[in-house]
Amino acid sequence: MFAVYADSFAAADSDDPFSGLVVGERPDPEVPDGWTRVTVKAASLNHHDLWSLQGVGLREEALPMILGCDAAGYDEAGNEVVVHSVISDPAWRGDETFDPKRSLLSERHQGTFADSVVVPAVNVVPKPASLSFEEAACLPTAWLTAYRMLFSQGDLKPGETVLVQGAGGGVATALITLARAGGLKVLATSRDEAKRAKALELGAHEVFESGARLPVKVDAVMETVGRATWSHSIRALRPGGRIVISGTTSGPKLDDAELTRIFFLQLSVIGSTMGTRAELASLVTMLDATGARPLIDRSIPMADAREGFAAMAGGDIFGKVVFTR
Repeated sequence: MFAVYADSFAAADSDDPFSGLVVGERPDPEVPDGWTRVTVKAASLNHHDLWSLQGVGLREEALPMILGCDAAGYDEAGNEVVVHSVISDPAWRGDETFDPKRSLLSERHQGTFADSVVVPAVNVVPKPASLSFEEAACLPTAWLTAYRMLFSQGDLKPGETVLVQGAGGGVATALITLARAGGLKVLATSRDEAKRAKALELGAHEVFESGARLPVKVDAVMETVGRATWSHSIRALRPGGRIVISGTTSGPKLDDAELTRIFFLQLSVIGSTMGTRAELASLVTMLDATGARPLIDRSIPMADAREGFAAMAGGDIFGKVVFTR
C-alpha cells in the first residue's frame, strides 16, 4: 500500500532534516484480534512527525515506521470515523493518558500516513456528517490536546478569561477556537502581526505582541511555548490562577521559573498530555453542536507530503497541514 514513512534518522547537523523520509510502498498491515482497519481519507501533520525523523520518541529498531498520528476515514463496516491515536495497554483501565505503557501511533505501531491504518477497535470514534474528513483529521492530536487543556485540566467555565500564548500553531489555533466556542474571554499573543490578525479572525477578543503588558489578569494561561513565554504567562495570572502546559517548543529549560510568584500568589501549574477517547468523542460532539471548525492552513495530496513537512519545519503555517488520499 502507499505510505509515507521514516526509514532512517537525519543526523543533527544534516543539511536535509527529511533525509529519512520516504514516499513509497509498504506491506498491507495485519489486523490482530480486537483491532480494526481504517481506510484513510485524510490525515494531519504534527510536530511529532518532524521529531520522529530526528529519532525523538521513535527507536531505530522500529524502522521503517509509517508516520502520522491523526486520521479520519472509513472503518471496515463503511462507517465514517475519527482515529484516537493513543494506544494503551489492553489491560489498562481508566484515563489512557496515565498508562505508563501507552504510545502514540507511529511510535510502536504503524501510523496514519498511508492507505490504511490498523488500530484497536475501541480507538475509533464516529465522525458526524457535519465534519469533513479533512476537518476531522485535525482533531486527534492538536485539537484533543487543546480540549483537554481548556476543559479537563484547566477546568475553565464560561465567562472566565484565558490567555493563549503563541498564536499560530495547531494547538494554539485550536485553543482560540474552542475557548471562544466554550464561552470564554480569549486573549492571544504572537510575535507576528499577521498571526495576531488571524487570531482575531479565529475568535480571540484581543491580541497582543508577545510579552506585552495585558490590561487584565487572566484566570488561566494555555502554555505550549515554554521558556520564551513562561515569565509572561506567570505574571499574567490573577492570584489563584492556573497555567496549563502541554509543550515547550522554545525549549524546556528556564532561566527563572518564577517560583516566588507561584507560591506567593498560590498559582497552579498543571501538566496536560493528549486526551482520552471519551474526550475525543466530546470534542467531536462539541464541534458538531457549535459549528466551530479546525483552521486548515493547507490541504495537499499525501504523495506531496515532503511539501507539508517543509512548511511546518519552516514555521510557514497558521493552522493545520492536512494530507488527503
